Amino acid sequence: MKDVNVPALVVFVLFFALVTVMGFLASRWRRADNAAHLDEWGLGGRSFGTWVTWFLLGGDLYTAYTFVAVPAAVYATGAAGFFAVPYTIIAYPLVFLFLPRLWSVSRVHGYVTPADFVRGRYGSRPLSLVVALTGILATMPYIALQLVGIQAVLDVLGIGGGENANWFVKDLPLFIAFGVLAAYTYSSGLRAPALIAFVKDALVYIVIIVAVIYIPIRLGGFGHIFDSASAYFKAHPKGGGSLTIPDNKQWTYATLGLGSAMALFMYPHSVTGVLASKSRNTVRRNMAIMPAYSLMLGLLALLGFMAIAAGVGTNEKNYNAQLSVPQLFASMFPDWFTGVAFAAIGIGALVPAAIMSIAAANLFTRNVYKEWLKPAATPADETRIAKVVSLLVKVGALAFVLGMDKQAAINLQLLGGLWILQTFVAIVGGLFTRWFHHWALFAGWAAGMVYGTWEAYGISSAKTKHFGGSAAEIPGIGEIGYIGLTAFVLNLVVAVVLTLVLRAVKAPDGPDETKPSDYSADAGDDELKSAPEPVAAH
Repeated sequence: MKDVNVPALVVFVLFFALVTVMGFLASRWRRADNAAHLDEWGLGGRSFGTWVTWFLLGGDLYTAYTFVAVPAAVYATGAAGFFAVPYTIIAYPLVFLFLPRLWSVSRVHGYVTPADFVRGRYGSRPLSLVVALTGILATMPYIALQLVGIQAVLDVLGIGGGENANWFVKDLPLFIAFGVLAAYTYSSGLRAPALIAFVKDALVYIVIIVAVIYIPIRLGGFGHIFDSASAYFKAHPKGGGSLTIPDNKQWTYATLGLGSAMALFMYPHSVTGVLASKSRNTVRRNMAIMPAYSLMLGLLALLGFMAIAAGVGTNEKNYNAQLSVPQLFASMFPDWFTGVAFAAIGIGALVPAAIMSIAAANLFTRNVYKEWLKPAATPADETRIAKVVSLLVKVGALAFVLGMDKQAAINLQLLGGLWILQTFVAIVGGLFTRWFHHWALFAGWAAGMVYGTWEAYGISSAKTKHFGGSAAEIPGIGEIGYIGLTAFVLNLVVAVVLTLVLRAVKAPDGPDETKPSDYSADAGDDELKSAPEPVAAH
């Protein structure tokens, strides 16, 4: 049995108990007139204002895995780990252009998922289905990685037994955490993570602000921190780390940043947070103020260099970089504040895991169950199925993490980003033009998925034979770049060429149930006042 940090554990448990109570009470917050409706359970009644949406999106996008993995990447690779900062800076101006349009048309027609929009815009059930299944597939490993973040905290806290402990005893704290998560998500739907996000984001900001002030003081200042990191990377050249991006990695860095920015709001959980907003202006305001989180992310990344300067794991062979931040906190902070920091990470896993499971359940319910299995399903049926599926998704993610190597979860999450990017053409393209033919979009999606997955399969690393990275040579250019972006370009080219061919032969197209004014409608507009009840099957 490991030594348990009792003061830290007590603080951690107290915060966990607080958010558990909040999760169950959330069902009474903004109580719905008709709770047996997917709009209410899965989108919080589409009623969240600017600040609730801001905290919800922040809790959704900046996860426990972000808290652990971004500094871990900086710890392991240096400047390359900062790619998450510029990609979020790129993302918000980009999505400012199209997310308000997606909100408007979704509000008018009662769309709950991106696949709902694709179905309505192109009149294509197969295209809608593959968009939905891609979203579910990309979300599952993302949920699993929230468990990786919690496991890192539990490991440093010393609870759950050592490596040789009985498997049930070792993972019992994890079972309890996600059992509670499953219960209050089932009960309260999206309202639970929306309410808990206030606590999560407050803790994250407090911990990071304290960390970037207090830890450098203890380590002798930022000058010493950067000198220590530089000396460490020079002493370990095989690791490939450095304080600047080498010339041969700049294409990788740039394409990974751009591709990740494009993929960020293609994830179903990101769209769920947006569609829960009460107005078009709420979405626009949030895209303007969300970059405040990018500032936080930049400060968070610096913790990787601080861990090196503090000597965390630097003398251990094959050290698990995912533990660098929890161990840094444990070694630098007083025990009670270590508990606060660990609570921030732990709650930072619960909030996005809840939203992701709800988003995956919405996709299955609307675009698989109702569209293909039971078209006559009532709103109450939809809500009931979504609740059950959200539980199954969490169980699947838990089994995935407990049954597979953690590196496999990380690799599949990288693959998930590649996959979800292949829905960009159909979704974003459809928000601005009806020119693309739905079968051309289907073929483009298939080409991008097959090419990207095959390329990623062929990449090996020191830890895995396949799916060992996300960068490969860009055909025709010769530089090493992000596979997902290369697959996206192939996807777009195929969609454009086949659309030209299908238009030339006058291939029949599906009906478009939207009209131009739908894309600029706001809450209170005539289009919304007279809008029918939300529908999914057409």
